[in-house]
Amino acid sequence: MEPTRRPPARTTPPRPVDVEARWPALAAHRTDGVRLHPRRGEPGPYGSSLGGPVLWPRGAPWPHCARRHPRRGARVRPPRGPVPLVPVLQLFAADLPDGGPRLPFPAGVDLLQVLWCPFDHHRRYLPHPELRWWDSARPGLVPADPPRPAGAPAGYLPLPCVLHPERVVEYPVLDLSDEEYDALEPEFRRCEAQTGWSYQAHLAAPGGTKAAGYPVWAGDPDWPHCAGCGRRTVHLLSIGAPECAAAELGPAGRRAWLPVEDDPAGDPEALRRPHGLALGDPGGIQLFVCAHCPDRPHTLRHGF
Repeated sequence: MEPTRRPPARTTPPRPVDVEARWPALAAHRTDGVRLHPRRGEPGPYGSSLGGPVLWPRGAPWPHCARRHPRRGARVRPPRGPVPLVPVLQLFAADLPDGGPRLPFPAGVDLLQVLWCPFDHHRRYLPHPELRWWDSARPGLVPADPPRPAGAPAGYLPLPCVLHPERVVEYPVLDLSDEEYDALEPEFRRCEAQTGWSYQAHLAAPGGTKAAGYPVWAGDPDWPHCAGCGRRTVHLLSIGAPECAAAELGPAGRRAWLPVEDDPAGDPEALRRPHGLALGDPGGIQLFVCAHCPDRPHTLRHGF
């Protein structure tokens, strides 16, 4: 496989408040996540990317979706017959930061791909993802030339982005129990009144496209369990939520999650939604996998 060059880093600003010093009870809930920091560019098939070219076994058929697709208005008419899946994310284990969380790659596998059908599925009208796990050293793994589906909504077709993975420390918000949150909420409010920094918005966990860490919930948490073994799954990926709040890009904005290398005076959409995805959901799509079953069955949740 051709060597890849690591992209320039993206660095989340230090937390403006020491979370564990202010709220010691949260130390038990500390976890690591990986912000993938997609930025528009020209990724190659031998590197990690969002919306970029991917590798595929030579001669293997490209996957298609044969499900029925609900029609949404007159502008988007799903084609009849199977729909070719669209490459969404390609992530090499070697590109994950040292010392960060280890994703549950199956034994002998170091390449994760997310593909999806770019037409509406489910009750909430979102694309349907599928996962592929590969050994990147497998003979015959070559750049793919997948067919492009006709008539797909632009917001379901990610723009090519290079990834800049960064390890970050995360704390829960909605994943706290009601009792824990009720006990801490007065101090959360007091901190915001004293410093201007909100625990939920600025201190706990980032949104955006990321691996591991806490899911990007926009409503009540809905952790799935594996249909095979019954154990709780682990958060694998969040895709499609904004990378930072719009307020961070204003002239008086204070950076919470916008990397220090990014210029807030630049294109705001290229910073908040570099992938161009518009999934109709502030939390994007959450993917969970069973870390116990060898075939790593996955489950989808929406961030509603």
